[in-house]
Amino acid sequence: MRQYLIVDDNRAFAENLGEIVRDLGDEVTVAADGEQALAHAKKHRFDAMVTDMRMPLMGGAELVHHVRRIDPGLAAIVVTAYVRDNDLDAARREGLLAALPKPVPIGRLLELLGSARRDGLAVVIEDDTAMSDNLCEALRGRGFAAVTAASVLETERLGPVQPFCALVDSRVPGGPAGEAMRRLAEKYPGLPMLVVTAYHDEPPLPHVGFFSKPFDTRALLDAVERQYQARPRTEA
Repeated sequence: MRQYLIVDDNRAFAENLGEIVRDLGDEVTVAADGEQALAHAKKHRFDAMVTDMRMPLMGGAELVHHVRRIDPGLAAIVVTAYVRDNDLDAARREGLLAALPKPVPIGRLLELLGSARRDGLAVVIEDDTAMSDNLCEALRGRGFAAVTAASVLETERLGPVQPFCALVDSRVPGGPAGEAMRRLAEKYPGLPMLVVTAYHDEPPLPHVGFFSKPFDTRALLDAVERQYQARPRTEA
């Protein structure tokens, strides 16, 4: 049985969603605001959190930020009517499983909750926006969340997240080949890296997989899965 935290100041929506999830056999805790959600996160280990972005006192982005310090492994989904919101960008830098629009597509939300992985955050370093989006969507299909960067400089702006692996293009703007790998190695010592590149030169740092574009997506995801299964486990 999985346990979820639903956070929304619209109590009727939160309770209705909670009933739908409970009918499927899982447990749900409902919080009306960010402070309540943080109190619950300190006491219980949830498999995933769903939060509205616009709430009084503490918005969804701020909530995700604080939850990451209490339970870094918690998968987070935000729902918002404002898809071009600076707060949403801030939340994405913390690593999200998904950002869903309002009105919420319930079927899609239930799929994401059912597949969400604890401690399942990957870093994607890719300057091709379409490729980055495709990689993130492929990861999401396996229940993995992603935080992204499109240049060497952006690797320095990643939030204080705890990824279990990285998918890295060996050549991205802002530095010589392999520089993004070096920056990641400094930021996250020992982080397993899967190189995804259009070039065939040997990456400058140790890596656990090398995938030339165009690559077999399933093979890449299987490699990600192996790193997830081999990750250091957090205590329950």
